[in-house]
Amino acid sequence: MLLVVLVSCKGNKEQAVVADNSAFEISTESWPKKSVPNSKTNEIIKDWEEFNALQIGFDAIYNIGNTEDLSLVLEDLIEKQKALEESVYPETFNTPQIKSRQKVFHTFILKTKGDLIYRIDTQKSVLEMIAAHNSMLNQMNAITSNTLDLKTLLEEE
Repeated sequence: MLLVVLVSCKGNKEQAVVADNSAFEISTESWPKKSVPNSKTNEIIKDWEEFNALQIGFDAIYNIGNTEDLSLVLEDLIEKQKALEESVYPETFNTPQIKSRQKVFHTFILKTKGDLIYRIDTQKSVLEMIAAHNSMLNQMNAITSNTLDLKTLLEEE
């Protein structure tokens, strides 16, 4: 009876290891594209070193192949996010709309890291992180594309 138990346990371990190894691979092909800043936004952020460093770090997420790579990219993004929060924002982007979207982006970076730690599928949280990043860039583009001058409108009344 002891021999049967040992043989049956040994077979299950091999199957578990094979199933677990496939979970470490990540496919980035179905992920949405990263938003890009428009020309006006680019002009403002070109000298904002911390933001540009975050952009370069975020680009690395599309080159990962497994959970270890994702973990390294997330650690890098967390550090660059902290540096960005402490940096001096350009006047145009020193607004609650940008800072709140940046906090949401940071939240999804941490959520993805938590999914990795607890060995939960990271696909959903990575997609949310990309959406939060794109939302922040889209808001920057909206601010720089806005030609409506609120000060002039308020003074005319």
